[in-house]
Amino acid sequence: MDIVEPILSIASQIYTLVENVKANKKRCRRVSGRVKALEELVKSIKQPSPEVEKALRELSLTLQSAQELIRKYALANLVERILNSSNHGEEFSSVNERLNDAFQVLSGALQVEQGNMLHEVFKQTVREKEDELDGREDDAELKRLLLDYMKDQQEKTNAMLRQFEHVKVNVEKVLDLLNKPSITSVGIRMIRPEELKYEHPKKPFMKTATSEVYKGEYHGFTVAIKRYIDPNNTSPGKVQSIFNKEVDTMKRFESPNILRMFGICIQGESGPSSQFFIIMEYCEKGSLRQVLDSDCRLSWIRKARMCLDAAQGLYRLHNTEEKYKVHGCINSSKFLVAEGYTVKLGGFELAQTDTSLKKVKKTKDNAVRSLCYFSPESLKDINHPYSKECEIYSFGIVLWEVATRQKPFEGFSDVDFRKKVCEEKYQEPLPDDCHAELGQLINECRDFDSFQRPSGGVLVDRLRSVVAQLEDQ
Repeated sequence: MDIVEPILSIASQIYTLVENVKANKKRCRRVSGRVKALEELVKSIKQPSPEVEKALRELSLTLQSAQELIRKYALANLVERILNSSNHGEEFSSVNERLNDAFQVLSGALQVEQGNMLHEVFKQTVREKEDELDGREDDAELKRLLLDYMKDQQEKTNAMLRQFEHVKVNVEKVLDLLNKPSITSVGIRMIRPEELKYEHPKKPFMKTATSEVYKGEYHGFTVAIKRYIDPNNTSPGKVQSIFNKEVDTMKRFESPNILRMFGICIQGESGPSSQFFIIMEYCEKGSLRQVLDSDCRLSWIRKARMCLDAAQGLYRLHNTEEKYKVHGCINSSKFLVAEGYTVKLGGFELAQTDTSLKKVKKTKDNAVRSLCYFSPESLKDINHPYSKECEIYSFGIVLWEVATRQKPFEGFSDVDFRKKVCEEKYQEPLPDDCHAELGQLINECRDFDSFQRPSGGVLVDRLRSVVAQLEDQ
């Protein structure tokens, strides 16, 4: 079978690579074990249905992505690559999540009867415990590796002193990330006013028609504190009830590439004029659109990593809940950029709580800009059901913005824009020096035919390959 043999070949190459890894050995071997379990499932396939063939094609991409990830930890320039990426743990989480998705689809489609052992390998509670233990052991070994590397660099000649100082700073950043508690270890809950520390003087760094946002600190984390101006006449008790219903949903969205929510705070709860706050992760560089409009330098490898971050956030949203979950308003202002240019998806957190507090104030300023993100099918029929495919199109426009740093369809009138997209199937051009596969992905996301657009999972796999290719250059 044409599609099975390449999968088995890649799996075999992964097993060989794992024997030569120099760091993250536990994580790499765990991935290898899960690939081995999937291999047994693939070997049992005789005459695949279209659904199984689709799952096998996606599995092939995932295995290629896993192969690139493991190869990174078997290379001679291992330490330099770790210092440049500094997100090794999340890379493994994403690959493992994709392997689990492949297992769920294949085992369900094949109705595996002898699959008890395989189900145990991919059982969520088992995977989480295994991954947590692997992470602790690998991180401890990685700390030793990084510290040894730093000592070795200190022994270099004076001519390399400047280069060493740069390496030292990066090592300390990585060690700080490894040592400090995970942001997801802090529960989402009601927060007391005295737990918040504000940056003084208290000046909002962002204002909207309904809120002011301040920089502050909560349990050692830098946070953004959103204060509502003239909130709805909603009782504190009702707000708290709505919040409590949303907490479990938000916990399912915990991801390094989704803006972290810490909770809400009500000041003067028993008084006549309560004040309401939402506390969330602070992203120092602002929105993705603000970064693209700035004069900061963005290399193609930086752009590709930002695209991968954004795709991982969207993928997690699309695949977290059993129900059909979409964001509903994807644009470059809904993504935020944290330290190290890490991109996080925002703009949907605690939406019901937020709606209960703010008074809606209609504006028409962004009507044309918002229209630029509408898929062709939505532009042609306002009643067309909004879907993940529609959202992938919007995301394709965001990827185009990252590649070009321009605003979509700037200067086009509403009428001209609709004609270009709906009648001429027009796609705004990409830069001549855009990486070929990255450009192909962006165009596929913006395809006029929704059937041709990639899923979030495929997008993540292929973007990770693009990043790996650019790192090798």
